[in-house]
Amino acid sequence: MSPRILVMSAAVGAGHLRAAQAVELALRQVAPQADVQNIDILELTNAAFRRVYGKAYLDLVNRAPHVLGYMYDMLDKPSRSGKNRRDRFRLAFEKLNLSRFVDLLTEQRPDLVINTHFLPAEIIANLRNAGKCRSPQVTVTTDFETHRLWVNQPCEHYFTATEEGAVSLAACGVPRDTITATGIPIHPVFSQAKDRGELLTRHALAGDRPIVLQLAGGFGVGPIAKIYQSLLDVLCPLDIVVVTGRNAEAKEQLAPMGPPSRHRVQILGFTDQMDELMALADLVVSKPGGLTTSETLSRGAAMVIVDPIPGQESRNSDFLLENGAAIKVNNLAVMSHKVQSLLADPERLTQLRANARRLGRPRAAFNIVTHSLKLLSEFHSHGQIP
Repeated sequence: MSPRILVMSAAVGAGHLRAAQAVELALRQVAPQADVQNIDILELTNAAFRRVYGKAYLDLVNRAPHVLGYMYDMLDKPSRSGKNRRDRFRLAFEKLNLSRFVDLLTEQRPDLVINTHFLPAEIIANLRNAGKCRSPQVTVTTDFETHRLWVNQPCEHYFTATEEGAVSLAACGVPRDTITATGIPIHPVFSQAKDRGELLTRHALAGDRPIVLQLAGGFGVGPIAKIYQSLLDVLCPLDIVVVTGRNAEAKEQLAPMGPPSRHRVQILGFTDQMDELMALADLVVSKPGGLTTSETLSRGAAMVIVDPIPGQESRNSDFLLENGAAIKVNNLAVMSHKVQSLLADPERLTQLRANARRLGRPRAAFNIVTHSLKLLSEFHSHGQIP
């Protein structure tokens, strides 16, 4: 009988959904016989909870990122008595608003759940501890350090971005033999080699000057116009490609900002050709979200870090800087200078790109899927389904 596999995520930013999509696509290639469903858990709740849990995150990113950073650090601190009162209240609130998800688990009884967000993992762990669910689960983390919220036992296996993330989980009490550092799952297309000449022609780029790719994330957040103006101020000739995501207003705002004659510019909205643009880019200018960073590393582009969200993105930034795969711009007033200086030093740029390529894990999704299917096979052969 075909295994029933749920891939669970949450639309809190775009990264968790993209990780879930990567896992789903890898599953469909590796195990085409499997019955796979990819579900955003927030689609199984009410509008009020969806706004509080999902939309409020973007509101904080745009209006009060320091609050988000404070909450991130506070929730990462260990409790003296395990799950404290705050955690129990939060879990009770989540379960109250996620009864449809609980019903789905009860009715479908999936053979395996693969989580790319900690919310479904937490609910499943609680149900299993209460004897109300038997489905095994694995959890896939989506940043380069592992936050305490990802720890939800019982969980058959954890997949982390880095060995450091694995050590963090073990320090939280997770058995080390149930943790594998695979990298963050990205779309399978990033594991495919591309011909540079064909890509240049397809994207109307000459390849006679540095190519700088400015990203604003799937939802188009951050000081997009200010970053773009800083790139226009760079003195050496550039090909600048700006992707504003689903933020149509930002795209319209950039259109009247005519570039100086030394630069060539393309301004795009949402695109499904990010792997090709990253394969062409010498520099990727972006916030260091886990998925965007992983995609950039897989294509061997150097990163220019701007405006990281306090918390997970600031820690991702530390990872990139420690490993020599990025530069960081703390003040947009000096951005053009830093970019110009880097491009004027080909040896340094080459080293940054080599380090990025070394860190890249383009087949992370396939490794996660292969390991998960092996676990599932072992559960069935030994009758160990919880």
